[in-house]
Amino acid sequence: MPNRFTYISLLAISTFISGPVFSQTATTQFNVQITINAECQINSASDLDFGETGVIDTAVSATSTIGVQCTNGTPYDIGLNEGTGAGATVASRLMTGPNDETVEYSLYTDTTHTDVWGNTIGTDTVTDTGTGSEQTLTVYGQVPVQATPTPGAYTDVITVTLTY
Repeated sequence: MPNRFTYISLLAISTFISGPVFSQTATTQFNVQITINAECQINSASDLDFGETGVIDTAVSATSTIGVQCTNGTPYDIGLNEGTGAGATVASRLMTGPNDETVEYSLYTDTTHTDVWGNTIGTDTVTDTGTGSEQTLTVYGQVPVQATPTPGAYTDVITVTLTY
């Protein structure tokens, strides 16, 4: 009899533990979607600092960077304006200092300082295509040899324009 009692006890316990029995299922589907539009953004633009100097009897060079992010495959142009110095052009930008004196400088797209970086699409902007990740562009600046103005701080502000 002990075996019969054990069997009945186990049968009763297993009925409560196993839970309900399902005999049918139903399924459905739903769509997941996102639409990616062509877009670009300027993530950063670092200051270009020529440092300190005395007499400007040799060219002074410096660099800065611009971080751009565009959707993959999106073509874009980056332009730099002439700055805020009175009478400046993209070929001859001007930092203004004491007594409205100026220091001439130029911004280039290349390390050899031959291709001026301007703001006319198809002429002097930087053209590239987005990768979906941030792309870093280097701005090459140079102060050429010139008559040295009054000592003091000379500054300018450049506007970066991203066209896509």
